Amino acid sequence: MNRTLEEQRKEFINRKFLATPFAGLIAWLLVGISGLIFPDKITVWVLFITTGCIVYLAIFISNFTGENFIDKTKPKNEFDALFLFTVGQAVLIYSIAIPFFLTDYTSLPLTIGILTGTMWLPFSWIIKHWVGVFHAIVRIVLIVFLWYLFPEGRFVTIPFSIVLVYLITIFILKKRRA
Repeated sequence: MNRTLEEQRKEFINRKFLATPFAGLIAWLLVGISGLIFPDKITVWVLFITTGCIVYLAIFISNFTGENFIDKTKPKNEFDALFLFTVGQAVLIYSIAIPFFLTDYTSLPLTIGILTGTMWLPFSWIIKHWVGVFHAIVRIVLIVFLWYLFPEGRFVTIPFSIVLVYLITIFILKKRRA
């Protein structure tokens, strides 16, 4: 049975959308904790590794949220493909973050925090809800503000601000489903 694009969008909109934000929250929480207890040179690697693993962590978490990302029995949905393109966009943007990082390693929480947050804007459009716009804008404003306000604490304040935005986002997403 061929479903229209609008039918596929309605199916997509009705999902929980919890696994990926939980994965992002966990990754950035680990970066913030690392920033508290390890030198920046170690936290840089924690940031690269954890943010690079968000997709895989989300796949794992999706088994517990009922989203089951790798369920092959679900019908194909074009909005899954679009969302994966936004993930790919975020990954490609590492090409900006890495050269900046090589010049100033403390730039990493700023660049990765902002660049990976860009995927929330198209997500908001897809699901016809303001949560993605909220997440992207608040996240970027906090990151830039903290970048200038706490230059010595960039590997702590920025990750924990992202965690806070994820907590609020998860709350909004859960309430949206109510």
